[in-house]
Amino acid sequence: MTRQEAEECMNALGGERKPFLFIIDFEMKYPLIYPLESLPSEIKYQITSKPKADLKRDYKNLDIQPISQSEYGIQFNRVLEHLNFGNTYLLNLTCQTKIKSEHDLKEIYDESAAKYKLYLKDQFVVFSPEPFIKISNGQIRSFPMKGTIRDSVADASNVILNSKKEQAEHATIVDLIRNDLGMVSRAVRVNRYRFVERVATNTNNILQVSSEIIGDLQDNYIDNIGQIIFTLLPAGSISGAPKSKTLQIISEVETKSRGYFTGVFGVFDGSNVDSAVMIRFIEQTPNGLVYRSGGGITAQSILDEEYQEMIDKVYVPTY
Repeated sequence: MTRQEAEECMNALGGERKPFLFIIDFEMKYPLIYPLESLPSEIKYQITSKPKADLKRDYKNLDIQPISQSEYGIQFNRVLEHLNFGNTYLLNLTCQTKIKSEHDLKEIYDESAAKYKLYLKDQFVVFSPEPFIKISNGQIRSFPMKGTIRDSVADASNVILNSKKEQAEHATIVDLIRNDLGMVSRAVRVNRYRFVERVATNTNNILQVSSEIIGDLQDNYIDNIGQIIFTLLPAGSISGAPKSKTLQIISEVETKSRGYFTGVFGVFDGSNVDSAVMIRFIEQTPNGLVYRSGGGITAQSILDEEYQEMIDKVYVPTY
């Protein structure tokens, strides 16, 4: 299915008020659209406001084999060159980490706890904490997530909220998302700015910083669900600003396509949309399991810190 076919399919299903699942890769080359009544058995998903905390979880730690800091540094320095030339102000750099686990993808899906979970048999599993957009009652909401720190850091919440680098990075993304929502809605405003959420993982607990941005949609928005979603892609929080030029740099620096990693998935239930950015992502490759993670790079970024953040995001959330 092409991008245009997927957009038209989503518009048609929206017009019929027919619930469907959408899965759209970062490059928007292989979108998948399934009416919920005919969802293939090899696809599982879960969307919840808050994962259950009373589930028994006996998750074994991942054996991770990240790339070396020198390897990471090559890509990091190329991004800095573009930042220094003014070609980008913020770029989300991602890497692949080889992992080993006693669990297969389906077991990881079953045992992880996240607001948004997705499993494609023999392909990948996602357990994302980050909403993409939510649509209900004529309004569209986005929740860009920028800023991660280990909960074990002394006074971690104040540290990350007062970090000049993190403040600048978050402000850039909020401005980008405001502009994006302005293409599909009116009266765009920031409802909550830089609030902190805690995520428990199989290794460390981390804090992540998000904001909430709202816009008012046209009356016929349900008939244009596909057009709205594709207009906003790729998600700004996992690309950068300015988006068009930054996407070109990502393609150059990362060299390998992201595929479904950092794409989006979600559900239209007949009247509302809830969706997530596909971060916290494990995929099956011919050479074993690979965990993909990254972080935002700005001119203020420090190599050691960004490399550690990339590694800190290699986890399975357990709550």
